[in-house]
Amino acid sequence: MQRRTIWSFVLVAILFVTSACESRSDVAPVSVVPESGGGGGSGGTMGDSTVIGTVTIEGTAPMAETIRMNSDPVCLKEATMTDTEYYIVGEENALGNVFVYVKEGISGTYPPANETVTLDQRGCRYNPHIFGLQVGQTLQIVNSDDTLHNIHATPVANAEFNTGQPIQGMTLDRQFDQPEVMVPFKCDVHGWMNSYVGVLPHPFFATTGPDGTFDLSNLPAGNYVVEAWHEMLGTQTQNVTVGDGETTEVSFSFNVG
Repeated sequence: MQRRTIWSFVLVAILFVTSACESRSDVAPVSVVPESGGGGGSGGTMGDSTVIGTVTIEGTAPMAETIRMNSDPVCLKEATMTDTEYYIVGEENALGNVFVYVKEGISGTYPPANETVTLDQRGCRYNPHIFGLQVGQTLQIVNSDDTLHNIHATPVANAEFNTGQPIQGMTLDRQFDQPEVMVPFKCDVHGWMNSYVGVLPHPFFATTGPDGTFDLSNLPAGNYVVEAWHEMLGTQTQNVTVGDGETTEVSFSFNVG
């Protein structure tokens, strides 16, 4: 245990001198999302309307790559999943890990949710890979591995932070002050680790699972612009109208060039 502790602090020192990895250059561009609507500070209302849908992919997605984790023996031992997560394709070309949210049309101000969102570093991966939270909502970052991790957020509209977590069980709480889709996370110790969070001023967002489906519930009736964001394939938007108490279904299809 003493040797592992010494090694952890050596890695911390290295971390502050130089980065152990290069950031990805082929990911979809990050865009800042301003608060939609013109509520003028009035309270946002929840409704009983819903937008549901499915995201699919056209063409053949690149095969997942196997991540080599031999730079860290703890990762080699603890990792349960070593495939890249850039393309999660299910049955009937369903596309997972797509962040879907209401980009325009929401009025009023919505207080942040009370629930804490957890970003877990386990098995030398970030979990979840793609997720969302509200402005001002607490994000707790956890190191569940018995090795050094660091959480390096590189936002555009929000403040950047880069914090080491050398000890298993360490936690770090952070909030974001501005809407932003998406905020990238990376680990400067393990270059294969990356994740994205969409920060919204309202609760109307979702991430597709392997079945490609999403559900934006509790919307007020209205006219909206809904956007789907994928890490490698960029964004698509659709205009959606949903009546009071109604459910409107939409679909997005990304093409692999």
